[in-house]
Amino acid sequence: MQRSKNDLWVGLFVMLGTVALVFLALQSANLLSLNFQPGYQITARFDNIGGLKPQAAVRSAGVVVGRVQAITFDDKTYQARVTLAMENRYAFPRDSSLKILTSGLLGEQYIGIEAGADEKNLVAGDMVTATQSAVVLENLIGQFLYSKAEDGSKPAGTGGKK
Repeated sequence: MQRSKNDLWVGLFVMLGTVALVFLALQSANLLSLNFQPGYQITARFDNIGGLKPQAAVRSAGVVVGRVQAITFDDKTYQARVTLAMENRYAFPRDSSLKILTSGLLGEQYIGIEAGADEKNLVAGDMVTATQSAVVLENLIGQFLYSKAEDGSKPAGTGGKK
């Protein structure tokens, strides 16, 4: 009887530890966010979202003010349509702008919001039109290499000092 009681307690402790590890893994990978406060949704269109993923942070001045809820492709405008779930306690003017930024050189991407100066605030269902797409590192490297190739193909006597 005593052995089965100990087995039950050990099994319960192992199960609780496993649940805690899964919870921490999902939280650290931004796959789970527990936010029970009501919020509002806004949308934005971007030409290129790079590696932006659902559940990515929306930050203003370094503070997380929302999360990316969904990313879809609009086949009429050929742009990415990003739905953002913003927290109610943060209000931003209607002329605010959104940028896709990267944490560090090769870190995860997030959306940065810069407040505008309009007197009216964003409300549920609004579309933010002032957006700046992600800077894709491969495109920058390609442009740099292309410009270097152009410089190398000029004749020796042109463009130099006189």
